[in-house]
Amino acid sequence: MLLSLCCIAVAFTYERLDKNNTVLLVVDHQEGLFQLARDMTAVNMKNNILAHAALAKVFGLPTILTTSAETGPNGPLPSEIIAMHPDAPFIKRNGEVNAWDNADFKTAVEATGKNKLSSPVLRQTDASGTFDVKTANDANDRMRAAGVQLLSMFAVACELMRDWRNTPGAPELLPYFDTYLPQYGFLARAHDAAVLNGTLSGLPNSTVTSALASGEVAFSL
Repeated sequence: MLLSLCCIAVAFTYERLDKNNTVLLVVDHQEGLFQLARDMTAVNMKNNILAHAALAKVFGLPTILTTSAETGPNGPLPSEIIAMHPDAPFIKRNGEVNAWDNADFKTAVEATGKNKLSSPVLRQTDASGTFDVKTANDANDRMRAAGVQLLSMFAVACELMRDWRNTPGAPELLPYFDTYLPQYGFLARAHDAAVLNGTLSGLPNSTVTSALASGEVAFSL
């Protein structure tokens, strides 16, 4: 989930994410709960929760981690996520189902210093899993009716970036996509190859190619 910055949605008004006023939340992406996700493949679910956490590294977003009863069957956060954010506030809830009911979590969100506590709340849909597609659809319908914006990882990343010439821009986002959205990463690779072999004219994008050569595409640690 990403906040810009908010936890209670009101009447929906479309508003783009602003990387300067966004907090990334990692809520209950736990190894035990992972076993219950049946609305997507386990391979996709693992990729998506790591991609969600890695977005904060690309854009320098404040990040807050939280788990629910992690010493029980819910299990801990994946070590990859903790390694990505070793200094992030980590709220280990002992009973609250809704993280916003936990005073420490709420305080951590407010302590980020972001000044827009009214809108928008955004849910990255492909970084959440549940028992089946019907349960996911019911939850999405409820959130959408409350004004929550539902977007994919690709849409979130592009909305935060806004322009390939920005920073972060193409040099940062193309290696990220190469790791977590390989369809797009290989599109960039194919473009580079076509330019380099003379099929296309112009300069190669080269951001993915150079990152691969230097080993800088391994966001998942």
